Amino acid sequence: MKKNIVIQGALAAAIILLICYQFFGGANIPPVKIRIATGGSSGVYFAYGNAIAETLERRMNVPVTVIQSGGSVENIRLLREGRAEIAFVQNDIMTYAYNGTNIFSAEGEFKDFSAVAGLYPETCQIVARREIDGILDLRGRRVSVGDEGSGTELNALQILGAYGMTYSDIDVDHLSFGASVTAFREGRIDAFFCTAGVPTPAISQLAAEGEARILSVGDAHARSLISQYPFYSQQVIPSGAYPGMGEEASTVAVKATLAAGGKLDGQVVYEIVKLLFDSRDEIAKTLPQAGGLNRDAAIDGIPIPMHPGAERYFFER
Repeated sequence: MKKNIVIQGALAAAIILLICYQFFGGANIPPVKIRIATGGSSGVYFAYGNAIAETLERRMNVPVTVIQSGGSVENIRLLREGRAEIAFVQNDIMTYAYNGTNIFSAEGEFKDFSAVAGLYPETCQIVARREIDGILDLRGRRVSVGDEGSGTELNALQILGAYGMTYSDIDVDHLSFGASVTAFREGRIDAFFCTAGVPTPAISQLAAEGEARILSVGDAHARSLISQYPFYSQQVIPSGAYPGMGEEASTVAVKATLAAGGKLDGQVVYEIVKLLFDSRDEIAKTLPQAGGLNRDAAIDGIPIPMHPGAERYFFER
């Protein structure tokens, strides 16, 4: 049986050879390199990226480089510049990049990338000292809103705006997630915004130390956000999600999504998505967010075109 397969690029060729080797017993496989742009070392992106990398390397013998980055905005730029093949990106940041709006208005639209799969809700978490009761109580406090120009900062601005607040109401710090955790622990900030999967390990550690709580975004404010920014959804952080958290917290969420650069061949993406789902339960043993991966949610709420390789995988199922 003959198959005519058009292969674009050395990366795709190597993956196809690897698949043939696995099923038909080949010889030496040419080296392959995939670069995955993630986030800060203490966040879920970085942990998830390493889990995917470890699985690809072990099951498919594909060497993977995990890039630690500032998160979604930087990851889009890494895709644009060809310095990553795959990236973790919030679906709201995807929207801005694809259309060339908001933080990407100066750079212009970026069409040469596509979605691979939606992974899990990225919950907007406002971590505050226990004596702070609500978002309005952040007035006059020192608050980290994330790296300047990051997805977290945009979420912070939009949530504050829903409460009629601006940066003039708080003492602003632009710190990375890891730096925010350190500053909070050392008493240099009173609160910080974090957009990440629940539970986030570093927040779990802060909660276990007895200093942190999660502030809620009220229903009316959440509905206002969703009407203005449709990529948001309401999300509940259940009681017990973090140590000492006796009550649930209501907030909003965006979606963590895998994206691929335009040069990544369809067959490559197909095999990666297949492996991602086949390995879900295994990855979830060490990364709870992976347990929520399902095929319906993976294609829901995606604001840009799906990669042809991903489309093929989901269509077959």
